Amino acid sequence: MTQRAAFLGLGAIGRPMATHVARAFDLCVWNRTGERAQDFARGQGCRSAPTPRAAVEGAEVVIACLPTSGEVFGILEGTDGAAAGLSRGALFLDCTSGSPEGARRLAARLADLGVAYAGCPVSGGTNGATAGTLAVMVGADPAVFERAQPILALFGKRIEHLGPVGTGSALKAVNNALLAANILTFGEGFAALASAGLPVRRALDVINVSSGRSFVTEVLAPERILTGAFPQTFRLALLEKDVGIAVEFLAAEGLEAPVLRQVREVMLKTRALLGEEADYLEAVRLYERQAGAEIRG
Repeated sequence: MTQRAAFLGLGAIGRPMATHVARAFDLCVWNRTGERAQDFARGQGCRSAPTPRAAVEGAEVVIACLPTSGEVFGILEGTDGAAAGLSRGALFLDCTSGSPEGARRLAARLADLGVAYAGCPVSGGTNGATAGTLAVMVGADPAVFERAQPILALFGKRIEHLGPVGTGSALKAVNNALLAANILTFGEGFAALASAGLPVRRALDVINVSSGRSFVTEVLAPERILTGAFPQTFRLALLEKDVGIAVEFLAAEGLEAPVLRQVREVMLKTRALLGEEADYLEAVRLYERQAGAEIRG
């Protein structure tokens, strides 16, 4: 008999992840916008539920992919919360980009219910989620990781057990802080190059065989910025949140983090200027406006 699973959160990353899970499990999905869950269920031949509680009832595996640890807590509690429907012995895989402390609190709450928890934030964007090639950063007890690994392999390619609960969240926060820093410095530097009249495509080609290259210069810039495409794939507000988690993590480890604190300050200002729905690469457009030149080529 096919195992039953529940997937909570069908956002830009969660939806393609859930598609892979639907092929291997008897899946029930829930999303805060119910119509989105119903549409997914019709397309994938699975079930949808009106509440988190109804979604997880009878599920052996529950996967959550929500914006924050606080939102995971939010769907656990209350009459219709997942905590009221979870079965003892179930496995809860939290792919949320949350905080290390939030992950530890969630693990403790679920342990009281007899449910095993693994923090499993992912990286690789919508393309990686669709292709099933995400990097998965796991913080969990070793035995829980062993249970989780074959499920995570449905949508992940590099699945790394980093240590106890919270370690995956710490690495994901640092990863996204590096991403934010790279986006901001790319925008500053290449807006200046464009303003000065340099051929930005050739300049980017040189960077990408030089020591300053990054995922931003190798993938995001040529595909989304130089083309002017700027697709809506990941909200800048969520990236700013992740930088904040990274700064808090560094502070907890006794580091002042002056560079990442500055990155966070710029991200906060950018979020305020562009709004809650802006894509994370829209930050580059602010530098283009300041320079009076577009980074295209």
